[in-house]
Amino acid sequence: MENKKRALGRGLEQLFNNDNLDIESISSVEKRIYESATNEEIVELPLAELRANPYQPRKTFEIEPLKELASSIKEHGVFQPIIVKKSIKGYDIIAGERRVRASKLAGLTKIPAIIRNFTDEQMMEIALLENLQRENLNAIEEALAYHSMLEKLGLTQDELSKKVGKSRTHITNILGLLRLPNQVQEMVSNGKISMSHARVLSKLENEEQILAFANQINEEKLPVRQIEKLTEEKDVPKKVKIERKPKYNEYKYVEDLLRDKLDSKIRIKENKIEISFTNTADLNRILEILDVKE
Repeated sequence: MENKKRALGRGLEQLFNNDNLDIESISSVEKRIYESATNEEIVELPLAELRANPYQPRKTFEIEPLKELASSIKEHGVFQPIIVKKSIKGYDIIAGERRVRASKLAGLTKIPAIIRNFTDEQMMEIALLENLQRENLNAIEEALAYHSMLEKLGLTQDELSKKVGKSRTHITNILGLLRLPNQVQEMVSNGKISMSHARVLSKLENEEQILAFANQINEEKLPVRQIEKLTEEKDVPKKVKIERKPKYNEYKYVEDLLRDKLDSKIRIKENKIEISFTNTADLNRILEILDVKE
């Protein structure tokens, strides 16, 4: 038992001392805790004493998947304990909020749990990176999570970029979505307009025009290219002015244009264009910008 605890402690120490908290390592935090815990460490906690991780970036949970999980829990119980941290009043959920919500839907009053100590910084990073890995965050939730980490952890955008494994350009662009009017942010969260559309709108100055364009995108299902053309009109003031570079270095110029448009690392070499992406969701985002349909 003592050996297991020491092994787990070393793993967590190494994980959180790294400048780059890679997402794959974060996903293994739960696994290491489950594998190291003894039966005596798994306790039954009242659901009423649990509260969501205060740093949980995900604000919306789809009800149908929760109902399916609740049905499974009714029939089979909760297979995997949640992970919590003792707080002043009750316990903070570190991992397993969906299981908690589904257990309440299933009519349970208690849930199996493993209690572990984490710092507030670790709680914030686990919550964010776990959701980034599972692609559960919408663009606004992701932007709010980044903003929170910048403020509460005192990070620069460069430091945050390295920590979460995203490009500095991606961090800057997604934080720009928080400049959008609240109504438009809500439309992004609800999936009425895409992140790519929102990025175009976030460069505009006039809030009334932004809202009008957002409604037009939603109602007419305008592709990203069309809204880009509409917002390029002279009477649409921009917050971010794009300065065209002279073509003294053609490949560099094209790389810069593509990098700005696609928000991805671009490399042109030997008559080939390489476009980097981080995961399936990122690839789909790039395909949408390019208006490439399956």
